[in-house]
Amino acid sequence: MNRPLDPELSKAVEFLRGADPVLAPIIAKVGPCRIAYRRQRFHALAESILYQQVTGAAAASIYKRLCALYAGRRFPRAAALARTHPMRLRSAGLSRQKRRYLLDLARKVSSGALDLKMISRLPDEEVIEQLTRVKGIGRWTAEMFLIFCLKRLDVLPVDDLGLQKGVQEAYGFRSLPAARTIRRIGEAWRPFRSIGTWYLWQSLNKKVDMK
Repeated sequence: MNRPLDPELSKAVEFLRGADPVLAPIIAKVGPCRIAYRRQRFHALAESILYQQVTGAAAASIYKRLCALYAGRRFPRAAALARTHPMRLRSAGLSRQKRRYLLDLARKVSSGALDLKMISRLPDEEVIEQLTRVKGIGRWTAEMFLIFCLKRLDVLPVDDLGLQKGVQEAYGFRSLPAARTIRRIGEAWRPFRSIGTWYLWQSLNKKVDMK
């Protein structure tokens, strides 16, 4: 059963349909915007670290083994993960680098140095600045967090390969467009650049989330 349409997303779609004649047929083909938002913010960020630079199958296996280390076999809360010895994390298949990254995230969240509840009150760039203080979290991950966790509607992740390919195909570029070109095209989408980005991802049949 399909989720009911979000009125704010419906408003964004109607705006984009009239604002960009290239995007309009893509919207017609893809249909309503149904973004799968993430409610568990710490979990989403931790997963994004787990899935870096490994295949989806390998990351899923590590994720399962990590959960098995804790009671209930669910993904641990920040405080529980922060107390975990690095060698125990190693037994789940986490590399030395990822152990450092996950523990840095968990310790910052559990100590309150990174407040994932308060962060929703901050402007986009301040959210990015806060998140990228964590080892292993770069601008792309922070932008995905803005879109999929904080439901921010006007994020344009110009370094995202899926967006670059979507712009290349939809707007007829011979090669991947530069960031300045994507920003120029995205100006027509304001204040709904996240939604324009989502439609270009869908135009490639590319499922994009925080992983």
